[in-house]
Amino acid sequence: MTDFLKGLNPVQHQAVTTIAGPVLVIAGPGSGKTRVLTFRIAYLLSQGVKPSSILALTFTNKAAREMKERIGHVAGSNASRVWAGTFHSLFSRILRIEAEEIGYPADFTIYDTEDSKSLIGSIIKEWNMDKEAYPTNGIRNRISSAKSNLLTPKAYEMNAEQMANDAASRIPQFYKIYTEYVARCRKAGAMDFDDLLLQFFRLLQEKPEIAKKYRERFQYVMVDEFQDTNFLQYGILKKLTLYNGSPRNICAVGDDAQSIYAFRGATIDNILDFEKDFAGLQTFKLEQNYRSTKHIVEAANKVIGYNKRQIRKTIWTDQDEGQKIKIIKAINDTEEGRRVIDAIMELKTRDHLPNHEMAILYRTNAQSRIFEEHLRRHNIPYKIFGGQSFYQRKEVKDLIAYLRTVVNYRDEEALKRVINFPKRGIGNSTMSQMAELAAAESITLWDALVKAGPLTRSGKSIVKFIEMMNGFREKTETLNAYDLALWVAKESRLYDEYASDHTIEGISRKENIQALLDGIQEFTESDEEEYTGEVKDKSLASYLQNIALLTDADEGVDETDFVSLMSVHAAKGLEFLAIFLVGLEEQLFPSFMSMNSQDEIDEERRLFYVAITRAKAHLWLTFAQSRYRYGQMRYNEPSRFLEEIDTDNLEDTGGMVQELEAASTPKARVGGAPRPSVQVAASVRAIDPATFRPSPSNEIEAGMKVLHMKFGEGEVMMVDGARDNRVATIFFKEIDNPERRIMLKFAKLMIVE
Repeated sequence: MTDFLKGLNPVQHQAVTTIAGPVLVIAGPGSGKTRVLTFRIAYLLSQGVKPSSILALTFTNKAAREMKERIGHVAGSNASRVWAGTFHSLFSRILRIEAEEIGYPADFTIYDTEDSKSLIGSIIKEWNMDKEAYPTNGIRNRISSAKSNLLTPKAYEMNAEQMANDAASRIPQFYKIYTEYVARCRKAGAMDFDDLLLQFFRLLQEKPEIAKKYRERFQYVMVDEFQDTNFLQYGILKKLTLYNGSPRNICAVGDDAQSIYAFRGATIDNILDFEKDFAGLQTFKLEQNYRSTKHIVEAANKVIGYNKRQIRKTIWTDQDEGQKIKIIKAINDTEEGRRVIDAIMELKTRDHLPNHEMAILYRTNAQSRIFEEHLRRHNIPYKIFGGQSFYQRKEVKDLIAYLRTVVNYRDEEALKRVINFPKRGIGNSTMSQMAELAAAESITLWDALVKAGPLTRSGKSIVKFIEMMNGFREKTETLNAYDLALWVAKESRLYDEYASDHTIEGISRKENIQALLDGIQEFTESDEEEYTGEVKDKSLASYLQNIALLTDADEGVDETDFVSLMSVHAAKGLEFLAIFLVGLEEQLFPSFMSMNSQDEIDEERRLFYVAITRAKAHLWLTFAQSRYRYGQMRYNEPSRFLEEIDTDNLEDTGGMVQELEAASTPKARVGGAPRPSVQVAASVRAIDPATFRPSPSNEIEAGMKVLHMKFGEGEVMMVDGARDNRVATIFFKEIDNPERRIMLKFAKLMIVE
């Protein structure tokens, strides 16, 4: 019955067969984690444990299905009766049975994200609150975060720190929205996704007899990807597995070095501090890597060693040394894209690698654009994971639709897309009337708007829209493609629409808009066509024709064999023969948003660790010395993470090893420690306080040169937000981490030109 155990290595065998008491399995990358999980459940079943007394918690339904299938292959039909699923799906099943105990109907509704946003939007509208100060998506995320941290509306209101943060963020009424949202959900007999966990915790907390019932039912609890749990999920686990302070049979499987979801509320503290809560914990470290060659494994060990808070382990492999890690140092991001695709072509022809064994990983989805363009030009099929193809993203299509309308008023599809976005009060009924008129008189939709639009209920808005678009068209005579696109993005309020959303998703959309603008700027800066060498037509019409050819997907592509493009976050859990990790520059990877503390830098380093351990045999690390950001060429330092790799594991291409050795000498990196996250260079010129006169914050605009007492001279790249919430992105050329986001209301900046 237990013959399946023979294929396990000694540590895996111990982790599988130790079933009494609390167990922590630290599973390094490529160490057979899934095998240990499934074999452990199969072993429990072989020892006579009832399937229904096993609770196996995962983070995706796909992982739960695969787990059950693999258990079934080993243990037979019993696997189907194991309680295996996501936190949300399994606890919602229990809540259906017990909901009335906490005042909910058994047939409670589950609100999805759109339902929640709709309800929050209704509250904000009914209370006449400022939509820019209280963006629906941002409020929803904040409510989700509060619930994940066990902060009910009353607890939130009593939390002085939270209330102070809200006041500083100019949302002092958030707790009232939160209170009303919870009240309306309860009145509607509804729970959102976070409630499925919060209300289950409440059930266990407030009903001891029910907590006892489920502790007795689930004799064995297993948790996959334990490093990704949040405060609330861990609280539930303790309720189910701790009784009178005595730990029961729980097995947590994960890897602190792969904890990369803090932005979703996950906390690395759960796995690091597990032993404090579960006395008598037995820990097993799966350190043998079955995936990668020695050079890749050694590089990963070296890099993650720079993180202070971790469970120490040494990953090893008995595989061959393999090829050394290659570094591509490109002049700019265009060359980076070209050289990555050249390397892919070489792998295809020399090593006969299929497309599906190669992946391009990046820190942000906006980086995909340049690689998509080069892949299309070489007719290499590819697929975007964890997001849409760059030119298919809504925000990108929105701006392109504006530009198409400017160039060609007869473009009906583009016109319909932009006429009421951002909203300007031109509804569907008005547009239906205009479409009927256009069809009846055989004229274009634009001509119908000009002729009869002012006579409709939306007349004033249509007149303003027509005037705006005519103004854009006039500027095609004097502005190049980039300047015109930037003008359109700002004057149409499209940029503000996306810049006002400060959630992770909102920031990503803003980055995509900026990436499109940077691509247009790059188009206007180049004097020759890339492939023909002819003098380039830099008009907006020429640019739109150019990208239309790129975005027109080829027919007949073999959809089973494609190069994968994805963010590093989306790549977790995957593996490929060849990985291209791109954009390894300071402020990009590590991200400029993660420069506020050492904990944030450590999470970026864990993300880098996850990225390089996706590679089995071939690993390229690439960076561009310059790339367009906010419409201007910016010069970049290589990522600190490149300096942390032992040069013995690197192929010396173009003198890169010597450069990295010089950068990581004790003089440059005291004690081998990572660069400090905030450092002002000694070269920042001294500014005389007697002559420094801060300018009014409302006068500061993009393109201005400003002085800061600490950071020196800077250029304002962008200003977003409204009124008191205006935030400037400023490039200070004299400091190590030059790109800063500063709230203008509190900034002391002096305009110099």
